[in-house]
Amino acid sequence: EVQLVESGGGLVQAGGSLRLSCAASGFTSDDYSLGWFRQAPGKEREGVSSISTYDSGTYYADSVKGRFTISSDNAKNTVYLQMNSLKPEDTAIYYCVQSRFRAQAMGVMTTELYVSSWGQGTQVTVSS
Repeated sequence: EVQLVESGGGLVQAGGSLRLSCAASGFTSDDYSLGWFRQAPGKEREGVSSISTYDSGTYYADSVKGRFTISSDNAKNTVYLQMNSLKPEDTAIYYCVQSRFRAQAMGVMTTELYVSSWGQGTQVTVSS
C-alpha cells in the first residue's frame, strides 16, 4: 500500500518561503512520479508540480514557474517543494501525489487519470 506523508505547511507572509516535504513508501515500481496538487477554498484541485523518478523530469504549472522548485531524494523516497515569493493566491491545502505516469503528464492528463495515490494534505496560508 502506497503511503504519502506531507509536512512543512504553515502560515507565512506574502513574499516569504516555505518548504513542503513528502515521505513516500510502499511502491512496487521504480518508475513513477511524485508531485503536488493544491486546492484553494471554492476552487478545483490544481496540479502544481511533479518530478519523475526515472529521469528527474519535472513539470510546473504556469502559476508557480520561477517561484517553486521541486526536488527529490530517491534514497529517502522523499520529494520536496521549495516555495519562494509566496502570494496570497498560493493559499491552499497542498496534497502530495504519486502517479504511474511521468511528470510532464500532469499538465495534460485529468486529475483522476494522473493520480494514483493522495497524501492527507497540509495547509499553506499566505497572508497579505
